[in-house]
Amino acid sequence: MSSSTHSRSGSIAVWMLAGLLLLAAAWVVPVNLKSVTPALLREAGANTPTAAGLGRQLLEREKPGPAALALDAARALNDPRAGALAIALEGAAQRQPELMPWGGWDPFLDPLFNLKENAGRTASTPVLTFFITAQARANLLGYLQNSRSQGVLTLLRVRDVAEVGRFVPATQPGGQTLDAVVLLSALLYQGEHLSASLQRDLRELADTAVQQNQLGALEPFFIDLLSLGRRLDWIQLTELLRVSGSVKTVNEFAQLARAVSDDLPLIYTAALFTGSADRVATYLLQYGRPGMDDLKLALTHGRGAIEQLLSRQVPVNRQSGPSFGPLALAALLYPKLALLAKYLGFLLGAFCVFRGLGQFLFDEDDASSLPRVKSGMLAILTAGMLVIGTEPFLLKTPEPSEFKLKLTVPVLSTISDPSSLTPTEPTFNMDSKTLLTIGFFALLQLGMYLFCLAKMREIDRTEAPSLLKLRLMENEENLFDGGLYIGIAGTAGALVLQVLGVIQPNLLAAYSSNLFGICCVALIKIRHVRPYKRQLILASQSETKPVIAVA
Repeated sequence: MSSSTHSRSGSIAVWMLAGLLLLAAAWVVPVNLKSVTPALLREAGANTPTAAGLGRQLLEREKPGPAALALDAARALNDPRAGALAIALEGAAQRQPELMPWGGWDPFLDPLFNLKENAGRTASTPVLTFFITAQARANLLGYLQNSRSQGVLTLLRVRDVAEVGRFVPATQPGGQTLDAVVLLSALLYQGEHLSASLQRDLRELADTAVQQNQLGALEPFFIDLLSLGRRLDWIQLTELLRVSGSVKTVNEFAQLARAVSDDLPLIYTAALFTGSADRVATYLLQYGRPGMDDLKLALTHGRGAIEQLLSRQVPVNRQSGPSFGPLALAALLYPKLALLAKYLGFLLGAFCVFRGLGQFLFDEDDASSLPRVKSGMLAILTAGMLVIGTEPFLLKTPEPSEFKLKLTVPVLSTISDPSSLTPTEPTFNMDSKTLLTIGFFALLQLGMYLFCLAKMREIDRTEAPSLLKLRLMENEENLFDGGLYIGIAGTAGALVLQVLGVIQPNLLAAYSSNLFGICCVALIKIRHVRPYKRQLILASQSETKPVIAVA
């Protein structure tokens, strides 16, 4: 074997090895464009407080009510520190049992309620349990009427609003529920337990309700507050409203509390962890039950993980490959740079592989060898397929959330009345598996195209007369038609995969294989085979031209 052959084999090996190493290195980088990897969440949550740690912090601030919800979340997450938190919470209950029903101490409660009268209650109690009694409402009204806050006084005037929807007017018989909710809202406003934006929204709604003498848009807020007040004690409710940015957030959180009441401790803990009930509600209402599973996974790793998940508002990609600590840390610190490095790794790795493959199929000394531009095009297509394969949520829109409020109202529409028809905007939502199937078929046809070119160049380099080369080309007709056979087989295979449910029912994925096969064979025969055969026919004629002897 000559030294040039050894050198060529070594070059092929270097190209292929470098490409495979680059592809493997890019694959293990734990960063995605439209999702977050478990490795990244694990790195973000390292050395940050867990649910049990949050419970201990709340307990140190004398807030056993929220700490109890954090304990429930820690138990659901199998937090190893949950046992220690339970013991600490039990000790706090023994020291100050009168504060447990309220969830902690609040200076605004002392002048209104004699806490020692509630000594019979030893566990967290929904706040409306205390506010619904006539004596409690009378005490609250007398206290709040002396307030100097215009917002509080406006809320108190809402009690006199006559036009209500699902409530009974507060000043009429049966209006105890609305009266209690109005007084609860006023006390929250008076004690500055609302976030600044939520307080502003509430005052605007109250002003509008008083001016128009109807609850209007204020009624949904009261319904949401009623729902939360029947589930949370006083301190639990105040801590939640401090991190709720608007009336809309309260509505979304109340909807979640009704839809997934068993997971309320987890949702509540996530809201306190991030200091934003808005992001928690937005995430869960967008991704539904899968989003709840992702939230649990992030909570398992700690505060840093849940902040990372909710700040990005993307699902968790559980199909990601293995990762290493330094890579995860680098991806966490420099996400955009890591994503760029990953995509470049796919592109350069695929380019190196195709360069090595091109040198294996074609003689690099031949002027007609595979140009670098073709390796680049193949590399771009392959890199795109790898990106789609590692980004399951890149083109896939999330399913409708199960947590959103859905009302089904039967409506009869008439064809003669176009206004009764509801237009539906078309959406582009192609499954990533379908795109991967189409890309795979394209790569197969490209491979067949390159193999046919290699066979033609092999015949062209043969030391034989043109007529023999022409017969060799005719002998390879079945090979040149191979793209059609591969296309038909791909179509049949895609239809079988769709029937089995492996890919989405999409005729585009199936018939694309046939289309690529037709294009491949047409390109080979029209662009390459036909001109080359014409060249051989002309050359054979010149080779067999009779020589006229001169006498």
